[in-house]
Amino acid sequence: MAEWLYEEGIGEARAALIEKGKLVEAQIEREGDAVRAGAIAQGRLITTIIPKKRGIVRLLTGEEVLIEPIPPRLSEGANLMVEITREAIPEEGRDKRAKGRTAQAGAKVHPGPSLLQRIRTTGVPVVPCPAHEEDRLEACGWSELMEEAISGEVGTEAAALRLYVTPAMLLIDVDGSLPPAQLGPKGAKLAAQAIRRMGLTGSIGIDLPTMNNKDERMIAAAQIDKYLPLPFERTAVNGFGFLQVIRRRERTNLMELLREDPVLTAALALLRRAERHGQGGSATITAAPAVIDCLHKRSDWIEQLAKRRGGTVSLQADATLTLSGGHVA
Repeated sequence: MAEWLYEEGIGEARAALIEKGKLVEAQIEREGDAVRAGAIAQGRLITTIIPKKRGIVRLLTGEEVLIEPIPPRLSEGANLMVEITREAIPEEGRDKRAKGRTAQAGAKVHPGPSLLQRIRTTGVPVVPCPAHEEDRLEACGWSELMEEAISGEVGTEAAALRLYVTPAMLLIDVDGSLPPAQLGPKGAKLAAQAIRRMGLTGSIGIDLPTMNNKDERMIAAAQIDKYLPLPFERTAVNGFGFLQVIRRRERTNLMELLREDPVLTAALALLRRAERHGQGGSATITAAPAVIDCLHKRSDWIEQLAKRRGGTVSLQADATLTLSGGHVA
């Protein structure tokens, strides 16, 4: 039986879809003011990029949204209601703005659904996982998946993936010691599973080994159909072993989220461990100076942790530790 495991963590919420004891999909939603997909927000057209086709709207929060198309007779400076179709996406150099379209007449301002609200609409039971109970996410491989998303490396020597995030598309390179006729299907299966687990969307290119004939390529492509739930579109595997998958893009994937701010990622992971350390009471968090600085700036998180543990929380910097080397005592 499938179930969603849900944690209302400090600084972020986490959810994992478990099927037959395996973690098949993970989502994280961090605290923040950025507009979420599905929201209706009020804003003002500040720039026309392509007349009648594309422009930039500044919301009341100050966030800028790319809107397509521009409503007829709407000029710069005019107010409008915007439906958010894609959240802002972090990219190296400059983030991609959120995307939206003109809201339907009569629409009222409301936020986009939260992570908890979204998983409740799937019809799969949602099981809360408070910190004082067994760490069910960890038992299903949560930390291992986080490491894969951060490193971009999945699999074993026999069949392995390397994932590369680029502005144009996400690329998955399949390599391994298996013969091409076996590595193709195995790599395609691993790629489909990784796409689902990490919430990879948009344009995804999968570079499989060059196989001997069309039948072998069709067997490999069938693994995508078997292990990646609809909706998605894909091409056939071409003669060079390349396959493209397209999935609707609404929000940041797990790789982008965890890599955007490595210090923040390390701090939030440490808070999760601190919540579950021992039997509660006072605790000392020791971590790299950058992580401790991050936690000092979010005193509200430390206050939440102290309240949940029922004791004081101390922070201690140790310059000999890596970002991920923090510990709780």
